[in-house]
Amino acid sequence: MVKAIMHGCNGKMGQVISGLIKEDPQIEIVAGIDTFQGITNEYPVFASLKECKVEAEVVIDFSNASAVDELLETCVERNLPVVLCTTGLSEEQLQKVEDAGRKVAVLRSANMSLGINLLMKLLKEAAAVLAPAGFDIELVEKHHNQKLDAPSGTAVALADSVNEALNNEYTYKYDRSQERKKREKNEIGIVAVRGGTIVGEHDVIFAGADEVITFQHTAYSKAVFGKGAVEAAKYLAGKPAGMYGMSDVIQF
Repeated sequence: MVKAIMHGCNGKMGQVISGLIKEDPQIEIVAGIDTFQGITNEYPVFASLKECKVEAEVVIDFSNASAVDELLETCVERNLPVVLCTTGLSEEQLQKVEDAGRKVAVLRSANMSLGINLLMKLLKEAAAVLAPAGFDIELVEKHHNQKLDAPSGTAVALADSVNEALNNEYTYKYDRSQERKKREKNEIGIVAVRGGTIVGEHDVIFAGADEVITFQHTAYSKAVFGKGAVEAAKYLAGKPAGMYGMSDVIQF
C-alpha cells in the first residue's frame, strides 16, 4: 500500500482526495499538511512539511502557489516524490519545479482529469489540420467565483497543446479591450469567466469560413480532479528523479 502525505489536506480538494483515498485499498494518507487546523481528519495534520516526520512514499499537493517553494525544497531534501497539482505558479516557480525534477520525481499537471488530458491530445491533432486551413482559435474557460487565477492553468495547458502542434508560432491574447484592430492570424484568444459555483468548463473553438468546430470539457464535481491525483500518486511512488505528466499515468 502506498503511503501518501496530503499537502493542503484541509482545502476543498484536499478533503475530496482524503475521501477518495479512504475508499482505495491501494493507498493511504499517513499525514496531512495545512496551516488551517479547523478540520478533524483521521490522520495527523502538521502546519508545514518540514514539521512532519511521518514516513511516506509520495506527496500529493493541492495547496496554493505561496506554499510551493517550501514544498519543493523539502521534497528534494527528503527525496520525496511529489504530485504537484497547484496552479498559478510564477515563471520563477516553474523553473524551481524543473530544478526539483532533476533531483526527485515530480509529476506536474494543470489538470488531473482523464478527459482533459485526452482533450489535449485531440487538440494537437485538430490544430495540425485546421490551423493551416485558416481556422482561428479561441478558448473560453469558466470557473467559480472563488478561483484566484485567471486564466486557469488548464486553459493555458490546452492552449499550449494547440501551440505545440503549431511549432509554438502562436501568441496568446488575454484582453482585446485596449486596442481597436482585428485579430492577428497567429494568436489564440483566451477568455476567463468567473461566477457562481462552476467547477470548470473549457471550450476550445476552431472558427473557419462558414463552419465552427468546438471541443468542450465540463467538470461537474471536483472528484474528477481528485481521482486523477490519486492515480498519479500511486504511479509516482518509487519512481526515479525526473519530470512526469498525466500522459505517463494514462496510456493512450
